[in-house]
Amino acid sequence: MSILNRSTMALLSDPGCHYSQRVRIVLAEKGVTCDIEDYTPETVPAELADLNPYNSLPTLVDRDLVLYDSRVIMEYLDERFPHPPLLPVYPVARAQARLWMQRIEHDWCPAVDRLMLGKGSSEDAKMLGQSLTGIAPIFGEMPFFMSEDFTLTDCCLAPILWRLNQMGVSIAKSRQTKPLYDYMGRLFTRDSFKESLSIQEKEMASPV
Repeated sequence: MSILNRSTMALLSDPGCHYSQRVRIVLAEKGVTCDIEDYTPETVPAELADLNPYNSLPTLVDRDLVLYDSRVIMEYLDERFPHPPLLPVYPVARAQARLWMQRIEHDWCPAVDRLMLGKGSSEDAKMLGQSLTGIAPIFGEMPFFMSEDFTLTDCCLAPILWRLNQMGVSIAKSRQTKPLYDYMGRLFTRDSFKESLSIQEKEMASPV
């Protein structure tokens, strides 16, 4: 079947990619009916290059619309399917949530990408471990990341935290890190997170 000209929404998803999983979490939170088609970067359909200039995953196809940046996809889904909302209602809080997502992208995702591709170093793993340990206490301030409600920021964090063991990132359990481990427990037992897991991701060892 062609990527376009289909009656249902489709997500071209890499089953091992944290960017793809964050979109799958949003779909599950919203209860959106969507065909999830698994590919790797090496097996994407040839026609994808005509629709997505980066030939990348994830790519969302909604009739004639093609979106190919995970954050653009998540915000599109949040606006098209407004319940439950995954960004704060008020402009200041919404902007802060977007800044947190930008910081995750800028500060952590490059190291995560290298480690998941087997191209990372012990320094990448050490940096992630130290960063998460350093901010661990803030996870105890609210049920979710800087919020009383589950948001797109949590959708970005959850797939990264799920891959800690896979990446060789070690975080000692202590009084300081207990809020982080409690937060991971809340994320990983959430129905949308469990529904988002691919077969490959289910085989990853949980860090909690």
